[in-house]
This record gives sequence, structure tokens and C-alpha cells, in this order.
Amino acid sequence: MPVADGRRWWRCALDAQGLAWSAVDEAVKAVARLGAARGRQLVADTTPELVAASFAAMEHLQIDGRGTRGWAPLSGFVAARDGWVRLHANYPHHAAALTAALGLPTASGEADRAALEEVIGRLAAADVETRVRAAGGIAVAVRTRAEWAEQAHGAASAGDPWVRVDLGAPRPALAPAPAGDLPLAGVRVLDLTRVIAGPTCSQLLACLGADVLRIDSPHRPELLDQYLSNGMGKRSTVLDLQSSGAVPSERLLHEGLLPAADVVLLGYRPGSLDRFGLDPEELRRRYPRLVVASLSAWGESGPWARRPGFDSIVQAASGIATSCGDGDEPGALPVQALDHASGYVLAARVLDLLAQARAGLVRISLLGAARTLLAMPPPPPAAPVPMTVPQVALSSPHGSLVAVPPPIRVDATTIERPISGYGAAEPTWL
Repeated sequence: MPVADGRRWWRCALDAQGLAWSAVDEAVKAVARLGAARGRQLVADTTPELVAASFAAMEHLQIDGRGTRGWAPLSGFVAARDGWVRLHANYPHHAAALTAALGLPTASGEADRAALEEVIGRLAAADVETRVRAAGGIAVAVRTRAEWAEQAHGAASAGDPWVRVDLGAPRPALAPAPAGDLPLAGVRVLDLTRVIAGPTCSQLLACLGADVLRIDSPHRPELLDQYLSNGMGKRSTVLDLQSSGAVPSERLLHEGLLPAADVVLLGYRPGSLDRFGLDPEELRRRYPRLVVASLSAWGESGPWARRPGFDSIVQAASGIATSCGDGDEPGALPVQALDHASGYVLAARVLDLLAQARAGLVRISLLGAARTLLAMPPPPPAAPVPMTVPQVALSSPHGSLVAVPPPIRVDATTIERPISGYGAAEPTWL
């Protein structure tokens, strides 16, 4: 979909801008439909400035005057003996797995980057991918589009849609929203997602008025800068689903939270939460009024379905990195477009199910976003223009913030909300 004013924001061989605009536009239209379903004739819209800035929310975030911490030293592209690999080591447990797989010290400073490059330079890219994956780390061989089409998972998933909605039974219609209320006032959303795509979806739902409760594990906490970059409007709690205290956390989840929820968002790799009764199909059977939204990196079928993944890793595997490269070196999209676009499209589908008073299961994948982007016509050859960055000042328990609001306006007003303390909320509904 062309941007209304025709400006180009990003320099990119692929139409990341078109993907971003169309994803947010879907969410804008879904907000208007939900408003109408609740008796509100609201006006929802967006602007190029809001969309461009929101897709780089992490880069624009300031915390007490400092910028956010970017890629970890061991993340990024590394030249292998016969090609390139892409590594993701921003999270400490992934950095530890990466260094263990390659026989390196567990530290992850710049000096360790040089040692990492030396080791990988002696190995085949496919060997690095296999070794690091076996150790629980995140690495992928950089492939061309043709190579990915012939790879087992690339071939198996080639015909899968970006997003799929399986309709469920009718659910209670949302009550009419009084004038002045946000469109999702009174809706409860349980957020079991992390990193970018899922939290982007849940942040939009929260800023539209939903009571969003995010749950994280104490064993692998979210990176603080990451949480703050998409944490507006949510409450955050830490819950150990493996605990067996006086009131087991799994029991609290299934007896105290899920029965009263309207929406549950799942963003961990497929299968990883099944032992806690959080398999999407099991949730549909147990709570037939729920809207269940499931996000994955690689889709939910095929050889790589249960592998973890990130936007940058999917870019590297699917052929985006080689399409964005310079000569023999791979490159990347100017923003984490697969993540953000998937988050907004996921939110749009959730809003539509609520507007239709239908339960159901929404499935979306980063790989589906990659396929969609690669199928789009290339952008016109125009130089990007400078864009004003819309920003708002927010106070939080973690400091004074300058942040980008969500990319949707309601009745000509941006919908930013405060950011609460990470892990500070009780695991209860308001």
C-alpha cells in the first residue's frame, strides 16, 4: 500500500515502508470497526511520522537522558569459512549458549567478539548454525531467497499465510462504550509475550484502554530497555509457573486470571508453554470465550516450527539479508519491520474478533511477514526525506522517559499511557 504523501522514510532495497504502513493501516481500520461495534463513532488515523517513529521505538527511547543499549557485542553478522552467519546474543542465556557452543569464555565484551570471529571464520556457516542451535543459542546461516526456498523449512512453509484466524464460538458482546472512554475499556488481556512483536501488540491494546497484565518468568527476565520501549499502559508481574508453593502459580493462572480474561497473547516458541496448560488449542477448549493470539518466529508447522527466533534471524535465513546486502556482505532492514508489522496485524485481528463478538485463535509468524515483504514490488528509487520524530515525556519508576507514542490516533489525539514498574504488579485483574 503506498503511503499517502508519497515520501520515502528509509533507504532499503525492499519495501519495508510499505509493509509498515499497511500493517498500521490494518490496525487503524480495526480500531474504527471496534468503536462502531461499541457505539462509538470515533475517528482513528495515523501519520507517516508516527508509523516511521514507532517502528524505531527502541532507537528513539531515552531513559534519564541516555539512549538505549543496542546490539550486544556478540550479536550480528559474522563471516564464516564459506559464507555468513547471523547471531543473536542480546539475552545473557543466549550469549552463554553461543560461547559454550564455540568453546569461548562466557564473557561478551568487544575483545570476545574478535575471538568469536576467529573461531567462526574457520567453520562452515551450516556447522555454526547446527552447533549453536544444539547448545540452546541463536544462530542461522545467511541464505539467499533461492537457498531458503530449497531449505526444508523454507519449502514446507512456502504456502503458509502470514496470519490465520480460526473462528470460535460467539462470545459476549462488549458493552457500549460511554463517550470519552477508549475503545477497549473493560477488556482484559493476559500478555505472555516478550521482545518486540507481541509486546507491540499488547502495548497498542493497552493504550486503547484494555487492562493488560504482562507475565514474565523470574528465571529469564526481560531486558529493561526492551520492556520500556513497548511497555506503555500495561501492568507487569513476575510469575514462576514452575513454583509449587502454597498456591502454585499455574493454579493462580488458571483459576484466577484466565477465566476472567478476554484475550490471551502467546509469544513464546510453540510448545514451550504447553506443560502449563497454555497450548493454544487447549486454551480454546478450556476457555471457549477467549480470543487466543499466538505469535511465532517460524510458523507452527514444519521442521523449524519449535525453534526460537528473532526478527534479525528470520531476515538472515529467508533471503532478506542478502537482498539488503552490499556486495558480498549481507545487510538488514532499517528497522525491525517483521516484528512491528506482525504486532500491529496481530492487534488488528484481535480487535476484529472482539468487534464481532467471536472467540477464536489468531496465528501469526515473523516468517510470514518476511514472505509478505519479499513478495512486494521493490520501492521506487527515491531518496529518503528527514522525518520529524513524535515524542512524549513520561515518568516511570525506572526514570524519566522520552518515548514514541503508538502510531494510532483516536479523535486526533495520540494514545500514549504511563509505563509502570517492571514486575511491580500483583497477578490480579483491576
